[in-house]
Amino acid sequence: MKTIVIVDDDEKIKRMLTRRLKKAGYEIHTAENGKIGIEKVLELQPSLTLMDMHMPVMNGYEAASALRKTGYTGIVIALTASAMADDVHKSIKAGCDYFISKPIGADFEKQILDILAGKLKGV
Repeated sequence: MKTIVIVDDDEKIKRMLTRRLKKAGYEIHTAENGKIGIEKVLELQPSLTLMDMHMPVMNGYEAASALRKTGYTGIVIALTASAMADDVHKSIKAGCDYFISKPIGADFEKQILDILAGKLKGV
């Protein structure tokens, strides 16, 4: 079973993503900010991390950058409601491999499956 860490401060989004991804067969762990997210990701070494970019304590840009500075090479996907080109660029520069905009679409589980299978190229 593949493990996914969801790092997001919005409880409703975490519950929704957890429910959908568990139903798709993944083991899910969550964190409410980037600082806790870094700890969980380094401890669990998940198959994939979903990282909200706008959180208190430590945002997703800072957390992705900090993960990469530790040498972490796992898949990190930026999640944000802002899909402006600057935000996509900033996410990639921070160390994210992919970008998925909120609200989460009906094809979300397929996107995750394709990313884990190496069928989608990073942005």
